[in-house]
Amino acid sequence: MREQYRSVPLLESDVAATPMDQFARWFKAAAERGLPEPNAMVVSTADPRGRPSSRTVLLKHYDDRGFVFYTNYGSRKGTEIAANPYVSLLFPWHRIARQVVVTGTAARVGRDETAAYFRTRPHGSQLGAWASEQSAPLASREELIGRYEELAARHPEGEQVPVPPQWGGFLVTPETVEFWQGHENRLHDRLRYTRAGEAWRLERLCP
Repeated sequence: MREQYRSVPLLESDVAATPMDQFARWFKAAAERGLPEPNAMVVSTADPRGRPSSRTVLLKHYDDRGFVFYTNYGSRKGTEIAANPYVSLLFPWHRIARQVVVTGTAARVGRDETAAYFRTRPHGSQLGAWASEQSAPLASREELIGRYEELAARHPEGEQVPVPPQWGGFLVTPETVEFWQGHENRLHDRLRYTRAGEAWRLERLCP
């Protein structure tokens, strides 16, 4: 099971001065190519003993600060981040033979930022954030549906749903951002930005 990647070389002279500007270029290209959910990313965390866990979440915002996603703070990733803020993000854009790998630290965003995003979610998704005690054991799917239906009766469509106190955003501030471009014969391009104070250092890595 092997595929030969055929791509245009990724050269140092062609990339942006900062990783977030370069990410914006690649994210735009991924969206324009019609990739399914280009904002899907794998978030990897580790508990205090160093045991890792990974899951796919959706990137909801990015800017010069870094990358923002939302979750239940009581979930496995939420509790692991509380104990160990070092995380990794992976954007696996297989169809265009590209991936972006981020390492950095995660911290909660402010409640105003969380509330502003929560208001943009569909009504059902707002109720779902209340219904699910994410990562907690659940006796049956019927129990989850029952919670949701109870909330739907309490907060019908068109009525404002309060923001769950245990739910909110994490901002991942990058320390390194690697851009990987696949090529034939495993001669891939790997360009990595590393934070150096207020600036960024760019280096090429062996594939």
